[in-house]
Amino acid sequence: MTDRDERAAGVPGTRATRLQQALLVTVAALTIGCDHVTKRVATETLAGQPMQSFLADTIRLQYVENPGGFLSLGATWPPAVRVAVFSGLSAVLLVVLLAVAVRRRWSSWPMAGVILCVAGGASNWIDRIAVGRVVDFLNVGYGPVRTGIFNVADVAVMVGGAVLLVAMSREPEPPSATVDAVVPSTQD
Repeated sequence: MTDRDERAAGVPGTRATRLQQALLVTVAALTIGCDHVTKRVATETLAGQPMQSFLADTIRLQYVENPGGFLSLGATWPPAVRVAVFSGLSAVLLVVLLAVAVRRRWSSWPMAGVILCVAGGASNWIDRIAVGRVVDFLNVGYGPVRTGIFNVADVAVMVGGAVLLVAMSREPEPPSATVDAVVPSTQD
């Protein structure tokens, strides 16, 4: 296998692979950093303030402390159950997702989707471990059609999931494990 073939195949240790890995780590760090900075700004500027509306009420900023999961799922559960599900189970799922992607050596786009999902999930996980809740502050919509209140980490998870789904649906199918029968030709 030539160096060019190794780069194309994503063989570990090649310059192209190291560059890809560095890029993915950078994306994860920027995602977590951006999420934490925006949560801090939201806490400092929106906490205790009335909802703010922008672009003809398309975007709303509203400070909410969410002890639950996505769209406050489980916010009313007993604290022990919330900790088990949103700290324990989510950590296991993040590690498993990343391990599967690395073990199977997923290509660039599926791996980028995984990294966004893991970074967003990890950022919210850090908040749940550190303070027992996440800060949500964004809401978008038009008229009565609106999202729930979310944060940058949630956006990363959703975008990562979409990238992963699209990338995996476009991946070529692996060659069939069955051997095609060779039919001898009859020549007259």
